[in-house]
Amino acid sequence: MASIDNKNGEQLEGIMEEQSQKLQVPAKLPVLLLRDVVIFPYMIAPLFVGREKSKNAIDASLSTNRMILLLTQKDMEVEDPKREDVYDVGTVALIMRMLKLPDGRVRILAQGLVRARVASFEEEGAHIIAEVSVVQESDKPEKSLESEALIRNVRSGLERAASLGKNLAPEVLIIASNVDEAGRLADLTASNLDLKVEEAQAILEIADPTSRLKKVFELLTRELEILDVQSKISIEAKGEMDKLQKQYFLRQQMKAIQKELGEGTEIQEELKIYQDKLRKIRVSDEVKEELEKQISRLAQMHPESAETSVVRNYLDWMFMLPWNKATVDTLDLVKAKKILDDDHYGLQKVKERILEYLGVRKLSKTAKGPILCFVGPPGVGKTSLGRSIARALGRKFVRISLGGIHDEAEIRGHRRTYVGAMPGRIIQGIRRAGSENPVFMMDEVDKIGSDFRGDPSSALLEVLDPEQNNQFRDHYLSVPYDLSKVMFITTANLLDPIQPAFRDRMEVLELPGYTEEEKLQIAVRHLIPKQVAENALTPKLISFTGGAVKKIISLYTREAGVRNLEREMASVCRKVVRKVAEGKKGLTVVTAQSIERHLGPPKIFKDQLLKKDQVGLATGVAWTATGGEILFVEATKMLGKGALSLTGSLGDVMKESAQAALSYARAHASEFGINSKIFSRNDFHIHIPEGAIPKDGPSAGVTIATAFISVCTNNKVKWDVAMTGEITLRGNVLPVGGVKEKVLAAQRAGIRKMIMPAANKKDLYEIPKKVIRGMEFIYVEDVKEVFSHAMVRLFGKAPKKAEKKTRKKK
Repeated sequence: MASIDNKNGEQLEGIMEEQSQKLQVPAKLPVLLLRDVVIFPYMIAPLFVGREKSKNAIDASLSTNRMILLLTQKDMEVEDPKREDVYDVGTVALIMRMLKLPDGRVRILAQGLVRARVASFEEEGAHIIAEVSVVQESDKPEKSLESEALIRNVRSGLERAASLGKNLAPEVLIIASNVDEAGRLADLTASNLDLKVEEAQAILEIADPTSRLKKVFELLTRELEILDVQSKISIEAKGEMDKLQKQYFLRQQMKAIQKELGEGTEIQEELKIYQDKLRKIRVSDEVKEELEKQISRLAQMHPESAETSVVRNYLDWMFMLPWNKATVDTLDLVKAKKILDDDHYGLQKVKERILEYLGVRKLSKTAKGPILCFVGPPGVGKTSLGRSIARALGRKFVRISLGGIHDEAEIRGHRRTYVGAMPGRIIQGIRRAGSENPVFMMDEVDKIGSDFRGDPSSALLEVLDPEQNNQFRDHYLSVPYDLSKVMFITTANLLDPIQPAFRDRMEVLELPGYTEEEKLQIAVRHLIPKQVAENALTPKLISFTGGAVKKIISLYTREAGVRNLEREMASVCRKVVRKVAEGKKGLTVVTAQSIERHLGPPKIFKDQLLKKDQVGLATGVAWTATGGEILFVEATKMLGKGALSLTGSLGDVMKESAQAALSYARAHASEFGINSKIFSRNDFHIHIPEGAIPKDGPSAGVTIATAFISVCTNNKVKWDVAMTGEITLRGNVLPVGGVKEKVLAAQRAGIRKMIMPAANKKDLYEIPKKVIRGMEFIYVEDVKEVFSHAMVRLFGKAPKKAEKKTRKKK
């Protein structure tokens, strides 16, 4: 460290002139090597000396003429410098004072005299001796306009620097105002600027005073620009200083203190950990470049700043993602089929699709994961089927629910500019899985909303497209992530709410519901053991007979899935648990006769048949989101003027079907023996029970027409015949959808004869043979055929021979 230590400017000026005139510089001088400072002529500086050679050089100087050569090292870390480690030009100084310190060091006060160039450099005894030649300057250089202008500019520059806050002693300004020599002013100014060692040494080596002053003025100008900016920043920040900024400055001071104490190295350790992870991770060049960039940013930040935590969170997310980490698929098809059969009864179509995928994976390692969509009513096992698929494949399972989300950022993530930003649910799920090829289930995709924050369904188009998802970019990550190895499975209750482009990305597999036989097997294999275990029972304390299970299915539940069936099983188990807790011992057998003691009387359901033929009452079947249901259509007539009343919360399509049935009856009244005056002298009322539930759709057309014709002809409708189909004004019966659900609903209600459009005959192929065994299906193309089969008295066209689905006995 060097500093100007002047007592009085004028006195110092006189001393320097007197000494420069009296002292003659000898040819050889002892050398004092300086580490990080350059001493200029006319400069007085305190120096601390610790090396033995340097202390010996001081002793040699004090024993002779008190003169010593001050040379600066090129590298301050070198402990024992050689000739090539020091600069060629130094300053001959006069040791004014010397003080030995208790720690063994020596403190001297040295005054620079003249420049000197080293001719030779050698060690003589215990210190270094150098042969020097004084760098001569003209005694009275001619003053030019350029030098005069430089002198004035430097003086004004020093004054302006002092006004901008530069720490300059008043004596320096006094000396500068009195010095007329360009060389002396240059040295004085350079010694008071915050210069690097290389810059200060370059000035020291310039012999020409004017050139030296010009170089010093350039450095002074740069210093003034820095002071200007610093002053401007200080002025702007002065009025905005608040508690947070004060804390920042205090932390900066604390950081400096910790650095002096050897503390505060946590950030360095953290950076080292990130660097080690970066070397081990296997990612693309783009991802690695982004990681390196963020680690470099973190290294330049303050540990306590808000931006540091943002970068830390980002790096943590990036390093915790499973880049190129995948589980090994179980390619044993026999074992996978056994796992699927053990976990779920039935659902053959879904199981076949999974085994087909495994077969492709066994032959091709690059096969992309399928994107399946399970559609069906609640309780049919869509979510549990996804877990079973993951277990069969030997993959990790991740599930997210998308029902009710409105924000696109839930899928793509938030940009890091927002406070609390985080990746979307897709990347979060991949991180939880810990592998890049999990079975990823997205529930309730038919209940995704959209508003001003975006459309999550549109954001999912990229995720579920095999041609695009290998370069999926989450807004938070800002780098591509490969989703092509993920097996995506979505679930929905309805297909209609799903936008067409989104639906087109998925392979739809329908799970319409279970038959009573399937429910029986599911209860025996899965539900009963599960509830017995959950209620702290054992097979030695409770057992269900097959008749009891069938009675619960038929008289206490009526659903497409098995969720309510499981609740009823749980209710029985809880009642047995209470008896066991009260002290009852032994096995409790739940039979068909004892089930009412546990669950109460059987429940009455809306789709129970009325067991007798009636006029104006036809039985139809309808499709709902929870499976198929039985639908009763009532029609009656009364004196009036031909008005048609429709009640039961009917939709527009169903109202149009009723109007079409009325128009058809009026147009074909003579064919059915109907007096045409009945339509002008009577009002007609069509009602569908359960008026609080909205109903709509074209499939009730033939049912409404049958009830209407029954009222007009006073002909009873058979109670055990169900029907479905859309009617036209010409009497044609058009095909409808949801045939499987409607057949299952009819089978649950005990119907043995069902009328449906001939075009829907192909839909029975997907229905299990056990369901349609014993049921009679009548395929019609004209509504007259419906009337002939559904009504007690025959009229119109003779009915076709019914096709009865029976199973031949072996």
